[in-house]
Amino acid sequence: MIEKTPAEIVLIRKACEITRDALILAKSLIREGISTYDIDKSIEKFIIDSGGTAPCKGYMGYPCASCISVNDMVVHGIPSKSIILKNGDIVSVDIVAAYKGYCGDATRTFCVGEVDGEKKKLVRVTKECFFKGIENARVGDRIGKISHAIQQHAESNGFSVVRELTGHGIGRKMHEPPEVLNYGKETDGAVIKENMVIAIEPMINAGKKEIAMLRDGWSVVTRDGKPSAHYENTVLFTAKGAEVLTLETDDEYYPR
Repeated sequence: MIEKTPAEIVLIRKACEITRDALILAKSLIREGISTYDIDKSIEKFIIDSGGTAPCKGYMGYPCASCISVNDMVVHGIPSKSIILKNGDIVSVDIVAAYKGYCGDATRTFCVGEVDGEKKKLVRVTKECFFKGIENARVGDRIGKISHAIQQHAESNGFSVVRELTGHGIGRKMHEPPEVLNYGKETDGAVIKENMVIAIEPMINAGKKEIAMLRDGWSVVTRDGKPSAHYENTVLFTAKGAEVLTLETDDEYYPR
């Protein structure tokens, strides 16, 4: 069922808390010289120590607890000892944590050291796209209202929106209905219902929108080699509007 029960929401909230805190840990680890493998192992240990599980590991053969994507890699980068972060990189860390069978999902794109102006703007605008998306979305609207706002903000800043990859519902599974596009008309998509939980995740490219899959069968990169950023949160819709379940309490957007 798309709408979640009060009992399910309690468990989703806990899963989202673990996800959020794992991302805070990841942020503290991001530095020049660290491998994406070491970041992933720290994330996995944290999730397990927090009473959760890492459902990405083993999902359709995926080997790691998180996805870590650097520069022109859009999503699903496989952590590796050979991928060492360098000054000027941007790196997206995508984490799903589960608690008693329910999932939370969130992504942040971090800057490594001194990052050039284009990359800084890309990271900032991608985050803004998420909040523009939920700003005026309410129960009874179409999901397209979120999608349209994301596309408008990205393109008005000179960036492009990835088409093939989308947000999604979340609960017992990482990926549930409905699909949450990052582009389209306000009248598109499923109707937002009370107690619906969805993962909204703008994936925004500095260059053109086209992407390609690498031979590992997971890693997705931009075709033109330009950088990409990713920002995601798990969101609960109530009669009051959108509640972001994976948002850091010190974030500028956190409701006070």
